[in-house]
Amino acid sequence: MKESKKQLKFDKAYLRIAQEWGKLSHCKRKQVGAIIVKDRMIISDGYNGTPTGFENQCEDEDHFTKWYVLHAEANAILKVASSTQSCKGATLYITLSPCKECSKLIHQAGITRVVFQHAYKDNAGIQFLEKAGVTITHLTNISHNE
Repeated sequence: MKESKKQLKFDKAYLRIAQEWGKLSHCKRKQVGAIIVKDRMIISDGYNGTPTGFENQCEDEDHFTKWYVLHAEANAILKVASSTQSCKGATLYITLSPCKECSKLIHQAGITRVVFQHAYKDNAGIQFLEKAGVTITHLTNISHNE
């Protein structure tokens, strides 16, 4: 199914916002940003990082990501869970495609569409979402001039 030009324009704009949000991450290995949009309104945002109350450093002394670092999409979904909003029927914009664990959260939260920029090394999360009926859009060319 071909996306409309107007939808593509919105998709690229929301992905640019997710890119900017990812820059807030304190993680050195990878900075990932996520935006959840419902009815053309941003209802949540997130970036990868440690849980509230923990030090911001995401990597240990061996430069491995600490096990308790939350992924950007998980942070965005959890933010919605503590609000009066619902992800049901929403679109997730994320700079890196979701891992297997986050894909389960995305589906269970009721998100029906995922738009991502970069592909994660393991595409099992995307395969799971497709099997669950979530619409997947991979946009690689995100220019700041559109």
